[in-house]
Amino acid sequence: MVIRQQVYTVDDVWEIAHQPENEMNYFDLIEGELFEMSPPGGIHGRLASKISRYIGIFADEHNLGEVTVETGYHPPNNRNTLLSPDVAFLSKAKVPKPFPDKYIPIMPDLAIEIVSPSDALRQVRRKAMIYLQNGAQMVWIVLPSEQGVDVCRSVDGARLDIEFVEQDGVLFGENILPNFELKVSMLFPISEP
Repeated sequence: MVIRQQVYTVDDVWEIAHQPENEMNYFDLIEGELFEMSPPGGIHGRLASKISRYIGIFADEHNLGEVTVETGYHPPNNRNTLLSPDVAFLSKAKVPKPFPDKYIPIMPDLAIEIVSPSDALRQVRRKAMIYLQNGAQMVWIVLPSEQGVDVCRSVDGARLDIEFVEQDGVLFGENILPNFELKVSMLFPISEP
């Protein structure tokens, strides 16, 4: 006997996430399957804050687009997938008008995922591929335990090309954020305060 599991949509996630018992939970949706996550911890939050600040200031100074934190994005023609990158950049040309109150119906140009101790790297890389297959140009996977960043791009829309940037390296905005550079050491200082 086959028991049909519920296939969720972005509308279902919006309703679930706004129930009082879920106010401290975060949700991703991949092909209709709902994934519940707990709020991020201190290192994760600090990294998200730093990255969003660096990109946000640059984007504002050059009038390039919008930066979001922990915001839901879904492909325009797929209401069964919803991802919430820790930080995201959406180019000015892609920013929806008016800016949505609910989830953003397009994938960001740059999605940034910060790996938490409870995350499986395999699952984070799966999310990176989903971003790239649905319109993102690049994904940064921040690895606090390795004090570095995986820069992910799509190869023929079928697999990930991953370049690891170490603590002494530099992240580049490429054609997404032209002339933007971020030293990885700004995220992971050699000596903690």
